[in-house]
Amino acid sequence: MNDRTPRPAVQGIVETSLYVDDLTRSARFYQDLFGFPELVRDERLCALAVREGQVLLLFRKGESSHPGDTPGGTIPPHDGEGELHIAFAMPAGSVDEWQERLSAAGIDLESTVRWPRGGTSLYFRDPDNHSIELATPGTWEVY
Repeated sequence: MNDRTPRPAVQGIVETSLYVDDLTRSARFYQDLFGFPELVRDERLCALAVREGQVLLLFRKGESSHPGDTPGGTIPPHDGEGELHIAFAMPAGSVDEWQERLSAAGIDLESTVRWPRGGTSLYFRDPDNHSIELATPGTWEVY
């Protein structure tokens, strides 16, 4: 494969995963704070709808480290450890509202970053100590 080989299109990120110790606790955190509806839940995972076409998968640590058989095929193994990071988009005018929401929920704001392009990011931790970011447009050249 080289740079002259045509590339099929990619339309975005459909899902991303976090690996958690307590599936019920973590799902409740994301549902209570963000209002993400539950799509699927079993003993291994909880899938939450972030918005149309975007899914947050919460996997119980170690439960996906072996292949997963489904009626449609086998899902390859995966797992993660440590303090992972995920960023959610927020409208530019909602920074103060989100700061108030986090405070009211008893969630400590770890950091606020004002980016050179004009965006603002709020950083805090989830129950598994993952770094969660709320970011306004102006954070990246493409956002």
